[in-house]
Amino acid sequence: QYQIIKKADGAQPKPTDVVTVHYEGKLIDGKVFDSSVERGSPIDLPVGGVIPGWVEGLQLMHVGEKIKLFIPSDLAYGAQSPSPAIPANSVLVFDLELLGIKDPAAAPTPGADADEEEAAPAASAPAKK
Repeated sequence: QYQIIKKADGAQPKPTDVVTVHYEGKLIDGKVFDSSVERGSPIDLPVGGVIPGWVEGLQLMHVGEKIKLFIPSDLAYGAQSPSPAIPANSVLVFDLELLGIKDPAAAPTPGADADEEEAAPAASAPAKK
């Protein structure tokens, strides 16, 4: 389930896209466990390389939109606890803003390979030409 906070009519990402997002992740009781907003730095991540609830939610969004995304545990981490801040079988609530879609055909940005310490899990490395 999701609730649109700010509507926009930008492009919609595909599962193969890399997107730039700002997010704040909370437990159902409102306790924040992760926030790119608090860090002051949005992240780039592959749409198909994150938890299933994000894969579905991101594809429903348009660039420029903000949504509140409610993710049941079976579309999040299920019985596995990825960190002490997220108990097993937790329903997660994300405030998610889709800032942009990167062009996968574009040349990689200088230093992009050095930026491997993202909070969200990455998918596979880009295909070699």
